[in-house]
Parts: sequence; structure tokens; C-alpha cells
Amino acid sequence: MKISNSARIVALAAVSMLLATACTSTRTQKSAGETIDDGVISTQVNTALVGDALTHAHNIDVEVFKGRVQLNGFVGSNAERNQAVALTRKVSGVNAVDNNLLLRGEKRTTGESADDAALTGKVKSALTTDERTKAHEINVETQHSVVLLAGFVGNSTSRSAAGDIARSITGVKKVDNQIAIK
Repeated sequence: MKISNSARIVALAAVSMLLATACTSTRTQKSAGETIDDGVISTQVNTALVGDALTHAHNIDVEVFKGRVQLNGFVGSNAERNQAVALTRKVSGVNAVDNNLLLRGEKRTTGESADDAALTGKVKSALTTDERTKAHEINVETQHSVVLLAGFVGNSTSRSAAGDIARSITGVKKVDNQIAIK
């Protein structure tokens, strides 16, 4: 079967448009290249935190969206917070750092740790069942009944809804909503 030149050109143009669309980012979506770049940045930040004596990397969650890094979690001191930010800023490709690290405060008892874990579970479950939020985009951590929300969402409605949902959970004393809009 013979294909005309004009049919070939149309087919090539269609394939080119599909490839260009797949590689193009929008305000809320990353291109394939940006996804890879953000994965590399995340790995390098986590490696820097793990390799540092002052930072306790297991307490720090790293989220990256188009080179913007969020450091989320609860740490033991201002020195640890500052060191985590400094290490992150040294990583190639980091455009901005959102320091959402909160001070842990006094040590928790086993019961308090269990209560905080239960609150985290309840908030995550409620986020999952609400159509305004994409729970997989939102990180939830709890210390002393204070809920830290972080991550990157597509719009202010999702951000506000997540905060409202967390505040509605019985036992939550305070919500620190650090969710950023993509």
C-alpha cells in the first residue's frame, strides 16, 4: 500500500504535536523532564540530610515541585532547621526552599505518640474521602496534637478544604497549613 506524501506529513505533524504535548508542563502539571529533575533534587536533598550529623533526616519530609523544595516535619532545634535549609539550598536545581519544619517541643510519651499517629490516620482518611482534596498530594504529620499539612495542590479550594478537614477532626488542637499551590 502506497502512502501519499501529504498523508505522511499529516501523520508526522500529529505525532509531533502529541510528543510536544507530553513534554510540555502546565502550572499544575510537570513535564516528564521536570518530574525527573525533581526526583533527582529530592534524592540529592535527602542524601545531604542523611549524611549530616546535625540533621535527623528521618524526621524531615522532602517534597519538590518544579525545583521548589518543601522541608516538612518536626525537628529538635533551630540549629537543625537552619542546617536542613542550608544543605537544601546547596543542591543544584533548587529554585526555592519552603521551610515548614516545626520545633518538636518536649519529648512525647508512648501514649502521645500513639494518639498523634491516630490523629494523622484520621486526617489522612478524611482527606481521602473528600472530593475537594487529592490526598496523595498532601503530607500529614502530627506532634502533640498539632497537625502539619504540607505538599503541593492545584488550587486554593483544595488547600482550604484540607485545613478545614483537619480542624474538624476531634482531638486536633491546631492545624499548621503549609500546603502550597502549584
